[in-house]
Amino acid sequence: MKTINWPTQYLPGTTDNFVSNEVIATDITLQDVWQNLVDTSKWESYYDNAKNIDLDDKSNNLLHFAEHFHFDTFGFPIDAQVMELVAPTDGKTARISWHGWQNGNKDTQFDVYHAFVIEKLDNTRIRLLTQESQIGKPAADLAKQNPNPMLNGHQAWLDGLVQASRK
Repeated sequence: MKTINWPTQYLPGTTDNFVSNEVIATDITLQDVWQNLVDTSKWESYYDNAKNIDLDDKSNNLLHFAEHFHFDTFGFPIDAQVMELVAPTDGKTARISWHGWQNGNKDTQFDVYHAFVIEKLDNTRIRLLTQESQIGKPAADLAKQNPNPMLNGHQAWLDGLVQASRK
């Protein structure tokens, strides 16, 4: 429960780009972090790199298992599907991951697997881990940039998630 369940083709170290970000924070709850992460209507309020979020299921703004959705991030229009969703029913750990893609030719095709693990630690601390593994020429181009925009962007996502969860 405390690590990412990687599909074989996205195994870190075998893809064109991989980033890992982690924050350990206090003064937040696992439930608040979870609600801010699965409620896509909140994303733009704490993460300025997620725009035009549109879920196939229009009944609410919550991600659920197998949900198809679309959003723009890092200048890419991404279609996605939730592949894993484990709410923090045990009060200790939550997980969510999605497969995202941009269809195109050999220069524009882009596939990602993005996952979060949220874990309750002792002394009222919460661990937030997000990792993303990417395949395609756009991913290889991002990996060559220094600093890596994905690394910085995902750190901003975690930092914003913590701040939103403290309110």
